[in-house]
Amino acid sequence: MTGIVYKSTGSWYTVKSSEGDFIECRMKGKFRIKGIKSTNPIAVGDIVDYELDENSDIVTGVIHKIHDRKNYIVRKSVNLSHQMHIIASNIDQVFLLITINNPPTTTNFIDRFLVTAEAYGIEAILIFNKIDTYDEATVEEQLYLQHIYQQVGYKCLRVSSTQGKGVEELKEMMFGKVSMFSGHSGVGKSTLVNAMEPSLHLKTKDISEQSKQGQHTTTFAEMYDLAFGAHIIDTPGIKGFGIVDMEKEEISGYFPEFFKLKDQCKFNNCLHKEEPHCAIKSALERDEIAWSRYNSYLKILEGDDEHYRTDIHNEDRIASDETRNKQ
Repeated sequence: MTGIVYKSTGSWYTVKSSEGDFIECRMKGKFRIKGIKSTNPIAVGDIVDYELDENSDIVTGVIHKIHDRKNYIVRKSVNLSHQMHIIASNIDQVFLLITINNPPTTTNFIDRFLVTAEAYGIEAILIFNKIDTYDEATVEEQLYLQHIYQQVGYKCLRVSSTQGKGVEELKEMMFGKVSMFSGHSGVGKSTLVNAMEPSLHLKTKDISEQSKQGQHTTTFAEMYDLAFGAHIIDTPGIKGFGIVDMEKEEISGYFPEFFKLKDQCKFNNCLHKEEPHCAIKSALERDEIAWSRYNSYLKILEGDDEHYRTDIHNEDRIASDETRNKQ
């Protein structure tokens, strides 16, 4: 029998059969997936073959095959730095939810996520959430950040789950597709899913006033079928986004604005740091590339992600006043 993994708890997997039934399954032995050192061999979105376990008192299944994946998106394992954690597979698009100050989302975090999506060939769309909570200065900051990413070519959407702003437009973008929601804890992933599909009643929590960070409400990645003809994979909030399996020479290729210019650099192996006649650095000086994006690139290049946290540092803010005034 064949089905799709809708939920993964690490040891048990909820599989939806071709007939629409949900079966709790476990793995048969250990899976070794060629070329992937993963902490979780089976991920939400995987198509699997399973057989019913006749020795169980309740109806359960045993997964014995994982079908080839169309794609998947990963991040560095929190505890095992040399392994990756597969967040989800076989997805059409990923939405990264961003909030400016409740909790804050840094450009460093955004860019790491976008680089990973580019590397795995998955369309990424930015959702600026909770816009109803922003004062005038925060709105200005949000719109400036949106301008940066729209200039690069990313789709952006401003949303308020509580006021319903942007929700219908989001549903249109999701129709007929498998979408994944990601972002820090507290950015409103579950609240937004509830706004689109109230019958799900996903758990939500308020932001901690002391830390200004969200509290985990989604414990495991889980897929839901939505009544308007879409599928959503809701994922646990993540603090940092570690990059894995990327050579230094290829990283700039996952920044679309860098990729357009890199063939104009004098050296084919230019890392866009100290090399002379670098097209990326020249564009940076002409304010054709955002300094925040370049700073993110340097941090990824240097491998500065082992201890990356959600704390806001000056260099991670959207832009300094000096840089903003230039553009």
